[in-house]
Amino acid sequence: MTGRTKRSTVPPNEIAITRLYDAPVKLVWEAWTDPRHLARWWGPRGFTLTTHSKDLRPGGRWVYTMHGPDGADYPNIALYHEVEPYKRLVYDHGATEDRPPLFRVTVAFTDVGGKTQMDMRMALPTPEAAEETRKFIKDAGGNATWDRLAEYLEKERADREVFVINRSFAAPIETMYDLWTTPAHLARWLPPTGFTMRFIRADIRPGGDGFFAMTDGKAVTMYGRVKYLEMRRPDRLVYTQQFCDEHENVSRHPMMPAWPETMLTTVVFAEEGADQTRVTVTWEPHGRVTAEELETFRAMRGSMTQGWTGSFDKLDACVAGDEALSPGAGSDSR
Repeated sequence: MTGRTKRSTVPPNEIAITRLYDAPVKLVWEAWTDPRHLARWWGPRGFTLTTHSKDLRPGGRWVYTMHGPDGADYPNIALYHEVEPYKRLVYDHGATEDRPPLFRVTVAFTDVGGKTQMDMRMALPTPEAAEETRKFIKDAGGNATWDRLAEYLEKERADREVFVINRSFAAPIETMYDLWTTPAHLARWLPPTGFTMRFIRADIRPGGDGFFAMTDGKAVTMYGRVKYLEMRRPDRLVYTQQFCDEHENVSRHPMMPAWPETMLTTVVFAEEGADQTRVTVTWEPHGRVTAEELETFRAMRGSMTQGWTGSFDKLDACVAGDEALSPGAGSDSR
């Protein structure tokens, strides 16, 4: 869903988001501006949207309410300043009838070989306000909005049901690639929170495979196997994963029998600077999938977000706390 990008210098009072979507500019623009599309992806996971009115022109307003999963309503008014079709939007965000806007948003849409790069800036009055807003967005799960857009575009473009999650890490791209392809590193951060992981076999190369166990140290031990389909250092990794028993016979999720038998994981690493890397994970059912399994997958996106977020938090801690992690470190471990 994303590709190689470079992050320009961002003023301290601004929040910058750059994503590369595998969809044409026309579709991305329509997803951003047509209420029919917006209702399918706008907001954090679990939120829904009601548009009351939308006048897409300079001086026009978009009046809408976001509905939280807890039943709370969040009224909003966006005031448009610039509308350049398929290229640029500038608007004030977060106003209500009795509250001024919270910040100004500038969004640019650029064609990149048939894909769309979305460059978004949120300008706040002060650096302190930007930091508070950044924390609020993270705590509210607002970053998942742009993952939901990627999922929606993939459904519209190719009729594929996928799950997408992004995280930017303060590490060089070579280091991040090693953290995903070295067994000792993977076992530190990949398992669910509260679980430990060990590789029984690890042959991490194109065409290679692995067999692992994860346990909570109490009553639950899960086994899985992984097959590596594509490895393109340092920016791409593709593999399948299945649950199995201790003898490597394919089985089902121990607590969710309707979970798809095989999952396909695509990981893209994109440089955002010399020591900053964005990791994009796309997860989808693979091979033969029943209607029940596909519906289970769709219904579990919120839980998938929680699970991957827990793993990413541990990966962040590995990056922040281990001076031994350097480009190439452990890359020959098998």
